[in-house]
Amino acid sequence: MHKVKNIKMKTCFIGLFLLLSAPLFAQVTVTEKFQKIGTVPEAQQYIDANPALKPALLHLSYGKDTSLIEKRLLRQKKGDIFSVGYVTYKVLEATETVKYRANYIFLDGSSLSPTEIDSLKKLILQKSSGTSFDQLSDQYTMDGNTTHGDTGWFFGEEMMPKEFQEAVANHKTGDIFFVDVSDRQWHYIVKKTYDDQLKKDMTVLRANGR
Repeated sequence: MHKVKNIKMKTCFIGLFLLLSAPLFAQVTVTEKFQKIGTVPEAQQYIDANPALKPALLHLSYGKDTSLIEKRLLRQKKGDIFSVGYVTYKVLEATETVKYRANYIFLDGSSLSPTEIDSLKKLILQKSSGTSFDQLSDQYTMDGNTTHGDTGWFFGEEMMPKEFQEAVANHKTGDIFFVDVSDRQWHYIVKKTYDDQLKKDMTVLRANGR
């Protein structure tokens, strides 16, 4: 009789333990919750609902934020989730812009023959070893610019032709090279004057837990 009673008590105890512990086993991890968050408003709702995890939104900029974890975050892309120790991060927003700067001399193919264009290219390239590019631009450019051919910082095709931007991106600072926009009969002698300027901004959700 005692054995039957003990068995029943053990069975009830085990059942009660499983019932109470079930929520613990079914608990959603921080990473799983982060997978369902895709916007800043959704992240703010999570922050408001989980103060014990000390969640926060981080706003980072390339070149401005320099701690090791910030540098690692800035290498990620939108949607990435990863943990460092017992802290989990998700990149909610990430925008990146690369700006370029160069000096140029413009030659108009609608006014000059291909032979004249080629001759001027060779002449200007020869002179560039002993004459400043600013002076050469003032002397030879055919677009009437008053900036000594300085493009200023630019990005996007609305500022400079696609062929021009791609060529500058693919050269090192100090290189002198030719760019032809054949369908418009535009020809450029270009000197890349600055290293590329990267601008990257990011919004990241962080919380304690994994």
